[in-house]
Amino acid sequence: MICLPSKWAVLVNQWGSMMKARIYQPAKNAMQSGTANTHQWILEFEPELARKIDPLMGWTSSADMRSQIRMKFESLEAAQAYAERNGVPYEVKPVHKKKRHIQAYADNFK
Repeated sequence: MICLPSKWAVLVNQWGSMMKARIYQPAKNAMQSGTANTHQWILEFEPELARKIDPLMGWTSSADMRSQIRMKFESLEAAQAYAERNGVPYEVKPVHKKKRHIQAYADNFK
């Protein structure tokens, strides 16, 4: 779902394009069984410039400073309120719920 702020002018960067944000809930770390840091909502800006490869060292870099910003919110409503208050168009990524497959320990030996 893409939402554009109605009250405020859309922020435009120095190259003339809109700054757009993504709001999502991060996925669980695949290497651990815990669900820590998955209950918050993240607002981060979409990259506006492509990354470049440094010819000397081969590192990738970008002149886009907004790619370093990552804000955490306790709820989706708080993240949406921040984006609307600051005039940032945003897109909410749907939450993927984990499907639990419950089985008995004895089922491993059938």
